[in-house]
This record gives sequence, C-alpha cells and structure tokens, in this order.
Amino acid sequence: MNGVILVNAYIRSEGAVRQAERIKEELAARGIGARIEKNGNFLCRVAENRITIAENTDFCVYLDKDKYLSRMLEKCGVRLFNSAESVELCDDKMLTYIALAGGGVNLPDTLPAPLCYYADAKVRQEYVKEIGAALGYPLIAKKSFGSWGMDVELIQNEKELAEVAEKFRMSPHLYQKYVAAHRGEDYRVLVVGGRSIAVMKRTNRHDFRSNIECGGTGSRAEVPADFIAQAERCAEILGLDYCGVDILDDGGRPVVCEVNSNAFFNEAEKVTGVNVAGAFAGHIASALKCAEAE
Repeated sequence: MNGVILVNAYIRSEGAVRQAERIKEELAARGIGARIEKNGNFLCRVAENRITIAENTDFCVYLDKDKYLSRMLEKCGVRLFNSAESVELCDDKMLTYIALAGGGVNLPDTLPAPLCYYADAKVRQEYVKEIGAALGYPLIAKKSFGSWGMDVELIQNEKELAEVAEKFRMSPHLYQKYVAAHRGEDYRVLVVGGRSIAVMKRTNRHDFRSNIECGGTGSRAEVPADFIAQAERCAEILGLDYCGVDILDDGGRPVVCEVNSNAFFNEAEKVTGVNVAGAFAGHIASALKCAEAE
C-alpha cells in the first residue's frame, strides 16, 4: 500500500504538523506506509484531456479542505479518508446544517445570509430587524467557512447586528440562535468509523468561544448517551471516517454546533489518554483490507 497524508501547502500550525506525524506513526506501526505531502506539490493535474496523478497512490488521509484536489484524487481511484463530499459538507457550515436537518440531530435555529455581489450595496434595516425577531438576542453570526473560532461573533443587540451584517455581507455567512446555558463550554466528541472514541470538554472562562485556539482548555469528560448518539449520527449522515463533533449542553439537551472533518486531536489525546491517531489508523487499515478483499 502506498499512501499520502495530505496537508495544506501553507501549513503553519504545530498542531496540524503533529497530527499528520502521529497518523503516519500509527499507520507505520500497522505496516502501512504513508508520506506526508502538501497540496501545493501538484499531486494531480489535468493533462492530455484527463486527470493525471504524479505517483501511484492507493489511499489518502485528507487533512486539508482543498475541494479540487480531493475530487481529482477520487477520480483517479484513490480512497480518501475522509471523502471529498464529506469534507465539503463539513467545510461549509451552512451545508453541514442542511445535511443534518431532519436527520434526528438537534441544531440551533439558523438563517442563511443572502450573498452580496456589490461592494457598494448596503444592508437593509428591515433585514436586520427580521433576523433579530427570528432568533432573539443575543445571537450568533459566523462566516460559513472558517476554523478555530475565527469570524464568529456574539451579537447583543440590533446595532451590533447591523455592523456585523455590513462587515460580513461580501462573504458567505449565517446567523444562529445563541445557546446560552453554558457560555464558553462545549464537548468535542471524536468519532472514528462511526463510533465515539473520546470526549473532551472544552472550557473558556474569558470568551464565549470554547476553542482551544481561542484560549480554551480541555479536560476529560463523560457525557450522557444521547450526546454520543448525536455525534455518531452526524458522522453517519455526513459519511465521515473521522470527525470531531462539537456539542453544546442546552440544559441537558445536546445541540450540535459544528462538525469538523479534520478535527485536531492532540489536546484530546493528552487529556483523555486515548490514542486517537491509533484508532484512526486502525480504521484505515480495516477499510483498506476490506477493499482488497472485494
């Protein structure tokens, strides 16, 4: 087997580098070779009227969000962990909610913002009022694409909403009802092969965003069975081999905030003692073995 662990061409995060290295280590421990490669190395291209691939590759652990390369790899017959479609559904937060809606998953009430194509256009006051009336205050505004808690705003009133609507209007974004029961807290449930393997509580005493990258801290946690069921259902609907599901506690009721197709697991491994990379590598090994047997 010849595998690739695909990372972004402009990778800077030590956590992202370490994640790729951990997966490589655990695959090697199972006798599976994989090289770490950046998506700027032009692994695939369109040439002579077809998709070509630079090196023979059987599988790819896809730790990036480049939807073009993922589609090209799949067209070349490469098995991706996670699939191109699954990564795209998680990368676009509004697509995530659309996919999960009606599937037995608890979600915050959500409004998709209309796209604006004109730099000189202004947000209508009626539009701002309608959002406030539908969701109440405080409410959440977030860009549809983003990681690590960036471009997520907690809005307290109509004036702040109007300002953020102007700031976000040229980017895909959405508005959500704020789940206020436990400010700055959520649960990151890591799911591999459809099964929850670790739960980390994330807590931030200084920010409504619980992200580790925003100053949050992680701790091992036990959650009720319905929290686990919600996370596993998300993975099933979105077709994910591996993911991190962020769940809010709304007075004992689990509410899914986001689903991350390439969620960092370094902190979770540290605080829970679970070998997340090993579980993921084991799942990959089993999937490849099944594919060979077919």
